Amino acid sequence: MSEQRFQVGLVQMAMSGDPAVNTARAATRIAEAAGRGAQVICLPEMFRTPYFCQTETHAHFALAEAADGPSVQALAPVARRHGVAVVVPIFEKRAPGLYHNSAVIIDADGSVAGLYRKMHIPDDPAFYEKFYFTPGDLGFRAFDTRFGRIGTLICWDQWYPEAARLTALAGAAVLFYPTAIGWHPAEKAQHGAAQRDAWKTAQRAHAIANGCYVAAVNRVGIERDRPGDAGLEFWGTSFVCDPSGVVLAEASTDREETLVATVDLGRIDETRTHWPFLRDRRIDAYGDLTRRFRD
Repeated sequence: MSEQRFQVGLVQMAMSGDPAVNTARAATRIAEAAGRGAQVICLPEMFRTPYFCQTETHAHFALAEAADGPSVQALAPVARRHGVAVVVPIFEKRAPGLYHNSAVIIDADGSVAGLYRKMHIPDDPAFYEKFYFTPGDLGFRAFDTRFGRIGTLICWDQWYPEAARLTALAGAAVLFYPTAIGWHPAEKAQHGAAQRDAWKTAQRAHAIANGCYVAAVNRVGIERDRPGDAGLEFWGTSFVCDPSGVVLAEASTDREETLVATVDLGRIDETRTHWPFLRDRRIDAYGDLTRRFRD
């Protein structure tokens, strides 16, 4: 593989109720992706547990871990053994009463290359994340790995063009979006296709607008936080697209899969030369973006 290229891998998983089982399965899937040539591998949002934010339940805070906790302790040796970088999303306990939805970036030697904390926190039916997570305070960041410079954003961040832009401006060749998104089963027939299409379109647009790659990885399966609840049906559809928004690899809506795709830094250079959006930005005229609304 040329220094101008590297391979990304996305692990689309279904989650069990046992964190140890999920972590072990993630390790197996990382090894599988590495065996297929992936060099930078991303797991879904909070891969270690079911998506517990469907309810506001204080007992769920016990699922959190330190940034150097069990997930990193288990997967750093896996990264080192296979010589791959891994994006490890976690439910981070920063201090008593202070929690984040975060991603630890482990480099190919097993060292920690950085930490990202989810900046945009949703509060919707069955996505009650504001109950659990403090908004991130590290800003929009990019991280150097052995293979290339990447950015990490998390799920709800994927709807915000400002987040994608600032991460791309930090030099990220790929915007990774570990995700937990799905359908409310009662809404799927009427709204499901449009919801999934909007999700995919928004992220492809980030790739086009910023001239970089986007890699979104979701979970699959139906999860219920309480017996009898309708739960959420996670729609999978993990995908990688290039700087023109062309989808290079895409997973199904309902199966566990591992995707591998090539990131070509020359393609970024070529695209930004022909579509010079960064050149033509009117940075002198964007001050009002820091206002909540232009009354």
